[in-house]
Amino acid sequence: MSLMNHDDAGASGHQRLENLVRALITMMNAGNMARLDLECNDLRVSLRSHGEGSVVARTGRVVPDVEPIESADQQDDGTGTHFVTAPMIGTFYSSPAPGEPPFVVAGDHIEEGQTIGIIEAMKIMNEIASDRAGTVVELVATNAQPVEFGSPLVRLDPITQ
Repeated sequence: MSLMNHDDAGASGHQRLENLVRALITMMNAGNMARLDLECNDLRVSLRSHGEGSVVARTGRVVPDVEPIESADQQDDGTGTHFVTAPMIGTFYSSPAPGEPPFVVAGDHIEEGQTIGIIEAMKIMNEIASDRAGTVVELVATNAQPVEFGSPLVRLDPITQ
């Protein structure tokens, strides 16, 4: 089974990654696999099934061949704080499951790469990691809120080095 198709040739880095994840999920379903971990260069993908039709996708830092739409400087609100923004369209969840405590709350010190929430997109639960270390000033997105690409999720007071 090919993981990429001919339509991927003109696709953006994000579209190619999305197509790859879809193909991996199809392979998981066909093989009745509960977990799949894949690492290639700077891309790390971990997929795990949580029952019927539910897959959680966790991707490591991806360096696409295109520039991000929003740079870190543009995410600063002018007060020295930084917004961690949504990397995709979907529904934001602040905790791993209903009834469980949120990933982060105001006042928490978080590290770069720490999970701050989940965005559900196309029935895939994508863990969202902070792009820098800092102290959580505000949870901008609320639980179960629809978000767009670039929507602010968490406002941080970043750690300066």
